[in-house]
Amino acid sequence: MMPASPDRAQDRQLDLFRAVRGDIAPRDAQDLMSWPFFSLAKSKRIAPIHFRMGDVTIAVEATHEHGMATIWDADILIWAASQIVEARDMGRPTSRLMATKPHELLSFIGRGTGGDHYDRLKAALDRLQSTTVATSIRQAHQRRRHRFSWINEWKERLDENGRPLGIEMILPDWFYAGVLDSGLILTIDRAYFKLTGGMERWLYRLVRKHGGRQVNGWSFEVGHLHLKSGMLIPRRRFLFKLRGIVHAQSLPGYVLALQTIADKEMLNFRPVLDDPFDLALRRVRHCRGQKR
Repeated sequence: MMPASPDRAQDRQLDLFRAVRGDIAPRDAQDLMSWPFFSLAKSKRIAPIHFRMGDVTIAVEATHEHGMATIWDADILIWAASQIVEARDMGRPTSRLMATKPHELLSFIGRGTGGDHYDRLKAALDRLQSTTVATSIRQAHQRRRHRFSWINEWKERLDENGRPLGIEMILPDWFYAGVLDSGLILTIDRAYFKLTGGMERWLYRLVRKHGGRQVNGWSFEVGHLHLKSGMLIPRRRFLFKLRGIVHAQSLPGYVLALQTIADKEMLNFRPVLDDPFDLALRRVRHCRGQKR
């Protein structure tokens, strides 16, 4: 584990928020869905992300020891956001200091719960803690930057035989404030956790953020998408991978299409409209469940 952040004294004063079990809807932070904050590669990335678009600036830096936090590591932040939003909506107090059992977190994000999966979870927590971010997003003054790590610090509790009992982590102010703002949170499809490709996952989050449930969908120029991805691959390779995703139509809830307009390659995405019969059936099942 990495050394604690400079505001450790303040962190010690936090109340402990214990995660709850149950069928909680996955929620994602819109800021994380829109901008290049994570590596999309399964191999270790050390090269930083330096991004600027309009008033938005983002710098993400990694350590040689752990590498940059990946989009799979970000599942832990989705779990945290889901827990915090659920507690807030139920009137329970929340905190940046969170505690959970490893198998509950792993189950929520669709991972196995064996020893090797727990080791990967700890490696993900290390990457989230050691990756540093500096951004102008949600800063009142254009020249102001907020610098943080995705996790201030984390620790594990073990029994006398060395078996894991639980994990505690402290989230940064920047992330926590965004989660508490209901206008900056979106529910995502649980099938997201089954997406295996980093670019697939990034594209789903971007599509969910911008496409939403608009009947006519949304369009992005491919060069713009390439820039927003933060990927190191050249544009030609990016377009090749994008065509593969469009061909597979693997993003839950959306239909993708590539088209050329005025000599520009455009990606269009629109939501899959719910079947009226399926919607009625879901409503009936929901009402029956409430009566039990």
